[in-house]
Amino acid sequence: MISVKEIDHKELELCFELDSNTICLWTKRQWESEFKKSGVKVVAIFKGKKIVGVYVVHTIFDEAHINYFSIKKHFRQKGYGSYLMKYLIKQCKKLNIKKILLEVSETNSIAEVFYSKFNFLTVGIRKNYYKDGTHALLKEKKFIN
Repeated sequence: MISVKEIDHKELELCFELDSNTICLWTKRQWESEFKKSGVKVVAIFKGKKIVGVYVVHTIFDEAHINYFSIKKHFRQKGYGSYLMKYLIKQCKKLNIKKILLEVSETNSIAEVFYSKFNFLTVGIRKNYYKDGTHALLKEKKFIN
């Protein structure tokens, strides 16, 4: 059974472990910080009781910024990422969000294809954004009201 729900700091270790085994974006301290920020939600997709993916979204007025989005490698290309993204989009619509923003590495062609399926468009580049010096593509999805 697939379920999606908001999680709290008690799941920090599982989030850090998932990140460490996928995109290696944040330290444990950065994860702790995300759980404490106002306007931030950490949401997980579960298969049974097992977390298979997580997103972190920061809502500011009528914008949502996806700070983190990842699915465990073993569960990729099986629909879990799409399920989780559809859930995120639905939640944003309920909150009358006008646009969703995110950054993705210019070298991550799989993520590029994934986000394009949901009509995210590249609207800018953040030069040398990642630790390894690669650029980030700034992606945006606008909602038409």
